Amino acid sequence: MASATAVSVPLAVPAATRPFAINRVYAVTILAIHVLALLACVPWCFSWIGFWAMVVGIHVFGQGITIGYHRLLTHRSFKTHPWVERGLAILGICCLEDSPVRWVAVHRIHHAHSDEQSDPHSPLVTFLWSHFGWLMVTNRDTHSLDAMATYAKDLLRDRFYMRIEKRPWILLAIGLGQIPLFFLAGAAIGWLGWGPAAALQMGASLVVWGVFVRVVAVWHITWSVNSLAHLFGYRNYETGEGSRNNWLVALLTVGEGWHNNHHQEPTAASVQHRWWEIDISYYEILLLERLGLAWDVVKPRRGRRRRPATEPG
Repeated sequence: MASATAVSVPLAVPAATRPFAINRVYAVTILAIHVLALLACVPWCFSWIGFWAMVVGIHVFGQGITIGYHRLLTHRSFKTHPWVERGLAILGICCLEDSPVRWVAVHRIHHAHSDEQSDPHSPLVTFLWSHFGWLMVTNRDTHSLDAMATYAKDLLRDRFYMRIEKRPWILLAIGLGQIPLFFLAGAAIGWLGWGPAAALQMGASLVVWGVFVRVVAVWHITWSVNSLAHLFGYRNYETGEGSRNNWLVALLTVGEGWHNNHHQEPTAASVQHRWWEIDISYYEILLLERLGLAWDVVKPRRGRRRRPATEPG
């Protein structure tokens, strides 16, 4: 095992992003939600119920990305009932990280061309590019029907996902629909607990903290896998790209930060290759299996022969 801090070989942006064209949908959404999340600085919008709704929501909705979009839909690390899969997909949609088909296509492109010029979000361009800059510009290799047909055709065979792609208003309705639901839940709590005068304040608090702040937090936690976990940390394996095991990212993402392990075995449901590389997401998949809600869970290989990790050339 070799420890590493950063990769110094520069990389050009993907050719398909030039000439640069702002992706207005992504850019406006990211900017708007960040601005709305600043309402958390207004004392009137704070409540401990809203705060804990944000904390719990980061995990619950974030698992729509980690377990749903990533381990289930992208890598097919386990099988489950359609209603469980779609429930996880809806949680992922509520994180405003695009549709399941587009997310899966981008991530599979990343694995096919990791830390090469065609990688949509390699930090070898710059840290900020990998963290969020790549989202701000249109990439013709990822934002195209050809990309979805090539890298996510299995999802397009499913009427549920195809319907979302054909009717973008469904994606918008799910994403925005959580706002009135959180407001009504907060208003009910405020009304029942403190009277009608508290209903508006508690409803606003749950929207600001439980939706806006939570979405921003999940974004940066997800983006840190693309940026920090390809720059800083240690490597158990020589995988031909710059993936790292980063304990901080693993803590924030409940497992995804053991990213070098993931690149070694992308289809495994677990990224825990050493006893102390805790992977809570895998434990939750095992819980689903125990409850009869998951099966054919792809276990990590045992007795693997570890190749010494070196800096990728």
